[in-house]
Amino acid sequence: MKISSFWKNRERKVVDPKLFSETAEKLAKELKQDYDKNKKLNKRSQIRKFYDEIVKLNQLKTQQKDQQNWEYILPLLHMLIPKAVYAQGRGLVSENFVDFIRSSVTQIKTPDDLSVFADFFEAFMGFYRYYMPSN
Repeated sequence: MKISSFWKNRERKVVDPKLFSETAEKLAKELKQDYDKNKKLNKRSQIRKFYDEIVKLNQLKTQQKDQQNWEYILPLLHMLIPKAVYAQGRGLVSENFVDFIRSSVTQIKTPDDLSVFADFFEAFMGFYRYYMPSN
């Protein structure tokens, strides 16, 4: 699933009001459907690895709010795309998950974008835990 935009109004920093609810739940349901078709795809432990990296990078951004630090973090964020593609190649995540990572990471241009993405990923993980109670 591609995430079209985190923002309702980027300039005013207004987050899409349905991002953390409807969009996060829709993504969780889609990835659960992929799992139902192939029990090797999108296991919670695999998805959690990506979430943990986002949390780590978001914390790093929060600890040091300077431009040099952001220039270090941004390439690490973009490294998530080939990591997701690699996981897909190994049969661990679905194409929908790769689309989610790719469409989200390519939107991140500022530290605020990363904060919103981290919050969205957290909301998604809550729904995913609900739809994937054990795996």
